[in-house]
Amino acid sequence: MPTTRCRPRCTVILLVLLRLALAQYEHLGYPPGFPNPEQEQYTAPQLAPDTPRIQLRLAGDKRKHNEGRVEVFYNAAWGTVCDDDFNIHAAQVVCRELGYLEAISWSPSSKYGKGEGPIWFDNLRCTGKEKTLAQCPSNGIGVSDCKHSEDVGVVCSDKRIPGFKFVNTMPNHVESLDIQVEDVRIRAILSSYRKRIPVTEGYVEVKDGGKWKQICNTEWTQSSARVICGMFGFPGERKYNARVYKMFARRKRPTYWDYAVNCTGNEAHLSSCKLGQAPSTKSNGTCPEGLPVVVSCVPGRDFAPTPMTGFRKAFRQEQPLVRLRGGAIVGEGRVEVLKNGEWGTICDDKWNLLSATVVCRELGFGTAKEALSGGRLGQGMGPVHMNEVACSGFEKSVTECFFNKEALGCSHEEDAAVRCNVPAMGFQQSLRLSGGRSPFEGRVEVLAERNGSLVWGTVCSDGWGTMEAMVVCRQLGLGFASNVFQETWYWPGQVSADPVVMSGVRCSGTEMSLSHCLHHGAHLSCAKGGGRNAAGVACSETAPDLVLNPQVVEQTTYMEDRPMFMLHCAYEENCLSSTSSQAPANSYRRLLRFSSQIHNNGHSDFRPKAGRHSWVWHDCHRHYHSMEVFTLYDLVTLNGTKVAEGHKASFCLEDSECDEGIEKRYECANFGEQGITVGCWDTYRHDIDCQWIDITELKPGDYIFQIVINPNYEVPESDYSNNIMKCRCRYDGHRVWMYSCHNGGSLSTETEETFPGLLNNQVTHR
Repeated sequence: MPTTRCRPRCTVILLVLLRLALAQYEHLGYPPGFPNPEQEQYTAPQLAPDTPRIQLRLAGDKRKHNEGRVEVFYNAAWGTVCDDDFNIHAAQVVCRELGYLEAISWSPSSKYGKGEGPIWFDNLRCTGKEKTLAQCPSNGIGVSDCKHSEDVGVVCSDKRIPGFKFVNTMPNHVESLDIQVEDVRIRAILSSYRKRIPVTEGYVEVKDGGKWKQICNTEWTQSSARVICGMFGFPGERKYNARVYKMFARRKRPTYWDYAVNCTGNEAHLSSCKLGQAPSTKSNGTCPEGLPVVVSCVPGRDFAPTPMTGFRKAFRQEQPLVRLRGGAIVGEGRVEVLKNGEWGTICDDKWNLLSATVVCRELGFGTAKEALSGGRLGQGMGPVHMNEVACSGFEKSVTECFFNKEALGCSHEEDAAVRCNVPAMGFQQSLRLSGGRSPFEGRVEVLAERNGSLVWGTVCSDGWGTMEAMVVCRQLGLGFASNVFQETWYWPGQVSADPVVMSGVRCSGTEMSLSHCLHHGAHLSCAKGGGRNAAGVACSETAPDLVLNPQVVEQTTYMEDRPMFMLHCAYEENCLSSTSSQAPANSYRRLLRFSSQIHNNGHSDFRPKAGRHSWVWHDCHRHYHSMEVFTLYDLVTLNGTKVAEGHKASFCLEDSECDEGIEKRYECANFGEQGITVGCWDTYRHDIDCQWIDITELKPGDYIFQIVINPNYEVPESDYSNNIMKCRCRYDGHRVWMYSCHNGGSLSTETEETFPGLLNNQVTHR
């Protein structure tokens, strides 16, 4: 009996404990590729008559459209909220009232700048369940002892509440309210545009209350069209044939949204635009002009289809003054500008969406999705060219924006970066990873046409390498490649997708889609076949980035004549020129020696591809090689002919020194782990074996000296273009001079062309 009476009570206790146990993992969310739980549909809040009617907006120095200073409209005036007693529950109420699914974080002390007007709320004590901020207990509306230096800000999720409907409680002040809708789209209407990718022309439709509606063009301007095009990844807008759309609007009656749209043209997102007054509609349901809003957008060069070449490759260095580096996907990266023939970075002081949008449009993308700070997409090298950049949003180039020429002291830890809106190309629909333990890994499967129908199949792994894997991860939006696989028997995909449908794949690493890489086409050739031998990848959101310090090379170069009998171990490891095999033991070899200091400026540790179980023991030097070829050293003539060479195995990849506050993680002593930690560097001193080029037979003259790190792409990196370093070298037969040392891609194209040899590390690929 006692056991029977306990059952209901025990069941309740167990359910409570289970709910508490699951709650601790809620903040982790769901990994990409896994479906989120079904969200409840939005229902408009029913407020008591005595609840104050307010409207909210996010303002200030934003770096994303879904963040900012919390501002409240009440009693015909905009004001702010004090950070006293503010917490994540209050942020949750703010975000949901604005139509976002949830709050991510909140910030005190006017992070987004000081607001103006009254401070409407102070000492808010929300539970997170309130329908409006006005329902939260507080000191009372307008009762506050705060200053605007205490204005609070929030960061909301990107996702909107399904079925969200904007409810205007201030009809007489609609022009001061920001636009808040569930979703926006450009819907292709004409048959000639429906089949085009990307969609560049059509109706502008907003989703409000779960229904798609058109916008009346009564108050529509080109400024609003500019913002819409920017949101969808297009740098500009153009005129369209209005007559055709008038005919279509007569045939099918539009459903109009209740409000007009009022943008100034420099907004990065529609949510930063203001509402216009509700248009007066005619009795037949059309607006006075008789036409829903239509936009026609101009795609950037990388996304514009041409009859000859199809879609052009991403990251083409065609912009002379601005470029992006270190980004995982198209349209993101560290911002670098060209000044006085040298590439440098921008400091993140006062970096915001306006300035970031100018960069994005200049490079042929849309508006900025996010303005990143703190070296989030890797640290650059060289000078910091601009600080405290302030753009209006209408400049043609960020170099035209005002910046503080006197502000000094920025380090590369403060490098600014951007994530831009890019057109939806649909590339992700034609590629997938199958059988992996997570959405970030698996066998590569592509959608290809066979016998008139589209089927999924595998990619031949012959020659499959890092560059091909990088393109796959970029196409799927999964970041960088972290591992490359030529066997995938441990990832069983669907049996129907086992046959090979793509072979002979060769990528440069800059393509937006695997289909843009060279491949065999319809005539497949794959000796190994698909299935268990198909190509596979593992992706990661971060990657290392090795960069050599050119000043160290320049300052430590010297010559040494060393007797052959002291080069026994170096000879065994092929660190001398081929003529040394005929040299007697009492002869000398002339060596060009130097130190190299290799920094990891990326966001993950540089680890050798091979595990320690497969490291090669070299008995002569008494150490393990984790990478047989870690660096290449070459001397070339001024016409580009190689006259002397050397190479360096990874005698020991370890942290020689680190930036302040970073601990060393890798040390080779006692068969320790090898690698280079983020923020650390590995120094190969000039006095160790193989840290040289054998120049015994070199004739006096002027040469180009170059070093290439990770030349075989054994380890994926976020940027290979900076893996090469070049110097001018003069040798008179008795002395040697090394000068003008610089990293690949750090100088203008015109200057770089005066240095023969490799333009960047990527030219060496196969």
